[in-house]
Amino acid sequence: MQDDHKHDHHGHDDGHGSALSDTELRVRALESLLVAKGYVDPAALAAIIETYETRIGPRNGARVVAKAWSDPAYRDWLLRDATAAIAALGFGGRQGEHMVAVENTEATHNLVVCTLCSCYPWPVLGLPPTWYKSPAYRSRAVIDPRGVLAEFGVGVPADRQIRVWDSTAETRYLVIPQRPPGSEGLDEAALADLVTRDAMIGAGLARQPGGDA
Repeated sequence: MQDDHKHDHHGHDDGHGSALSDTELRVRALESLLVAKGYVDPAALAAIIETYETRIGPRNGARVVAKAWSDPAYRDWLLRDATAAIAALGFGGRQGEHMVAVENTEATHNLVVCTLCSCYPWPVLGLPPTWYKSPAYRSRAVIDPRGVLAEFGVGVPADRQIRVWDSTAETRYLVIPQRPPGSEGLDEAALADLVTRDAMIGAGLARQPGGDA
């Protein structure tokens, strides 16, 4: 089965044409100024960014996924109107407008990319990872998504379709990963602990219960 590359090239109007959005450019400029003046230790800044990028930020999205796993009515709402369903949990705002949720199943694996820059749903996933913004990922995710996923350690069966979703300034995507087996008795808080940032981009899978954090 051939992979289905779904492209949605709407107008990229928030810094598109460059690798960074206007917000990111301002943040980088401020970061450079603070470091240059000696107000911020670059190592400490890197540690803070790493924390928000991989731990604190994605917790919002993890809560959304956990509720979708445990509440069929919420899952249906999330798939029908992700922006409203996510906002109902208190997550929204700039970079989180016009959200679309796509669900991984036994038949389909979804992968999110932004081919023209690095559009990313900050309110639910925190800071975008460095690799998401790299030209290599942005081009290869479209050309060879199965190979890219293999490099992330995600082996997708040959008979499973891969759909590639292209984020834009107007539309950003959240992947609902497959719920791992053995998680049936867990509450929403425990389920959220299984949801990784990469799984919500489609570049990873949910953790197994009892596995490493």
